[in-house]
Amino acid sequence: MKTYLCPYLRPAALATADMPALRGQRALRIAGIDILARDADARSSRGFDSATDHILTAAPAPLCGLALDRPRIMGIVNVTPDSFSDGGRFNSMAAALAQARRLVADGADILDIGGESTRPGAQDVPVDEEIARTAPLIRALRAEGLTHPISIDTRKAAVAAAALAAGADIVNDVSALTWDRDLAQVVADAGVPVCLMHAQGTPQTMQNHPEYADVRLDVYDWLMQAIARATDAGIAPQQIIVDPGIGFGKTIEHNLALLRDLPLLHMTGCAILLGASRKRFIGSISGVQDAADRVAGSLAVALAAASGGAQIIRVHDVAQTRQALSMWQALNIEYREPA
Repeated sequence: MKTYLCPYLRPAALATADMPALRGQRALRIAGIDILARDADARSSRGFDSATDHILTAAPAPLCGLALDRPRIMGIVNVTPDSFSDGGRFNSMAAALAQARRLVADGADILDIGGESTRPGAQDVPVDEEIARTAPLIRALRAEGLTHPISIDTRKAAVAAAALAAGADIVNDVSALTWDRDLAQVVADAGVPVCLMHAQGTPQTMQNHPEYADVRLDVYDWLMQAIARATDAGIAPQQIIVDPGIGFGKTIEHNLALLRDLPLLHMTGCAILLGASRKRFIGSISGVQDAADRVAGSLAVALAAASGGAQIIRVHDVAQTRQALSMWQALNIEYREPA
C-alpha cells in the first residue's frame, strides 16, 4: 500500500480560544500536533505551524447547504428486514415514513436511507429490490415537503441513480467506490457529495480475522487512495467525505485505536463521518447484548467522535445524541442562553 504521509500528523485538541480552530469548528482548538509513524515508539509532538498545517484549519465546504462548523447528526432509516439493530421495524412504507419524520423532529440534520444490510454475514440484495425499498420512500419524503438532505446508503450505481432521481442528495458507499465501478461516474455526473468508507473484505468475510500493520495508518493510506480514485473519476475534492468504517473488518482493539486517533483523518482535507451507533464492539465492551439497549455506549462514542472533530455522526438514536451534543457544545463553546 502506498504511504501518503510520513510522518502522520494528528492535531491535538482541545485548547484555549486563542488557538487556531480545527477545520472551522469553534469548539475545537489545536493545542499542538502529534506526530505518528509506523514505528510505534516514534510518536512525538510539536507546536502548530500555520505555514505547513493550514489543512487542519481550513473549514470543509458546506454539505448540501449545511455548514460543518459543528457536528451534524445523520439519522439512520433502515428499510431492510435484516439490519443488525432494527431490521424489519421500518420495512413498510408507512413505518419508514413515520421513522423518517420522527428523526427529523428529534433533530436529525441529514437522513441516511438504506435498503441493504451490510452487517457481518449479510447477503447481497438484488438491485431491483434495493431500488424498490429506497427510491419510493425518498420520493414520498420529498412529496411531503421534506427539505433536509437525504443520503442513499448503497454500493450500487443503479440504486444510487434511482435514489438521486427520486430526490436524494448524497451517496454513502461503504465500499468507497470499489464494489460497483460505475458508481463513481454516477456521483461525478450528478455533482453530489459521496462518503467513502474504509472496509476490509465484504460483509460475508470482513470479520474473519482482520489484520493490519497499524490500523490507524493503514486506514488513512487506504482512504487517501480512495480519494484519489474519486477525484480521478471527476468527483470534486470538496464533495468527498471519509469514514474510517468502525466495525467493518476490525476487531475491538482496531475500533478503539481508530476512535482514539480519529483526528488523523483531518489530514485528508475531507469532512469526516463516524458511524458506530449500537455496534457490536459497544456491546462487547459494556456487556450489553441487545443492540437497541446500547444507547448509552453509543452516546459515549458520539461524544468522542465530536471531540475528535467528526463533522457528521451517523446514529439511530437522534434525540439522545442531540441532547448529548448540545451539552458538549455548551461546555466547549461560550454558552449563550436562547433568546
